[in-house]
Amino acid sequence: MAKVYATGKRKTAIAKVWVSAPGKGSITVNGIDFEAWLGGHETIKMRVRQPLVLTKQESSFDIVANTLGGGYSAQADALRHGISKALSAMDADFRAILKPFGLLTRDSRIVERKKYGRKKARRSPQFSKR
Repeated sequence: MAKVYATGKRKTAIAKVWVSAPGKGSITVNGIDFEAWLGGHETIKMRVRQPLVLTKQESSFDIVANTLGGGYSAQADALRHGISKALSAMDADFRAILKPFGLLTRDSRIVERKKYGRKKARRSPQFSKR
């Protein structure tokens, strides 16, 4: 039984992902079934399953993940990144399939920090002529 670990990240969300080789296709996130974890967000569920669909491995692996930080959308994208990294570590042929879709690239866009003397990150205080 092959078990591969990978870490996926997006904004401030982190997903620790374990992919087990002979499996039934079950996905468990934070001890909850994947369908219950995301509720009715079908497009986000499709985004998470995208690496499995592209590599035609929907029912070949069991996935267990722990997510923390960020919101549910960022956590789902971190989970997708972690699944992609784990699949490419498992089989080198999967890397050529996942790379053109940008699934192995970490989306590093984060909130810009607030600077001293500013209202927000870039917003200046209102100028007063008098």
